[in-house]
Amino acid sequence: MSDLAELQNRLGHFFRDENLLRRALTHPSVAHEAKTVLAHNQRLEFLGDSVLGLVLSRELFEKFPAADEGALTKSRAKLVNARALAAHARALGLGAHLLLSRGEENTGGRERESALADAFEAVLGAIFLDGGLEAARGFVLRGFAADFTALGEAANIDNPKGELQELLQSRSLLAPEYEFIGATGPDHQRVFECAVRHAGTELARGTGKSKKAAESAAALAALATLRAGNPAEP
Repeated sequence: MSDLAELQNRLGHFFRDENLLRRALTHPSVAHEAKTVLAHNQRLEFLGDSVLGLVLSRELFEKFPAADEGALTKSRAKLVNARALAAHARALGLGAHLLLSRGEENTGGRERESALADAFEAVLGAIFLDGGLEAARGFVLRGFAADFTALGEAANIDNPKGELQELLQSRSLLAPEYEFIGATGPDHQRVFECAVRHAGTELARGTGKSKKAAESAAALAALATLRAGNPAEP
């Protein structure tokens, strides 16, 4: 294997028990090829998966206070799918350090998405065992910082009501209020109109095929108006 000191520097964690890191980098194919009992990374992957879910869930909960359970679950799923985890593994150069069977090596195992994603979770599990939850949390948050920024930008579009509430409550304790104005059109093609107010002042109005859609449109219009008036707003 390549120099583990270099890898640990990239991980931001130097192992007291380096055997944990070696095990995290050992693909199950090694044991299968040797036809013997050999410690590999599947158990550490199981542990790392749980630690990753906990750390990301807490961070999402704290970073997006206006997001509901469904939005938080969807965001977490984006962060932990195999493609995303494999990308994190590549960024750390884990592929070069994997211990593989000859068969796995010859069929491109070092770049296989599933092998890289599993190794990333296994390394996280190893960090957790070696350094505790805070060490694991630090590793995750360093690696996922850009992903949280991207999620925040997407939330501006996907959840305008939540984004407006977060923006307004950063300025005052009052939350925005939505008022149903009315509906027009035939029963099968109704258009609803809603207004959004803050501290007694109407910020914007919006229309949609349902009250919920009209409220979202009003929130989006209010965000555009507020940011136009203050370009420094995110």
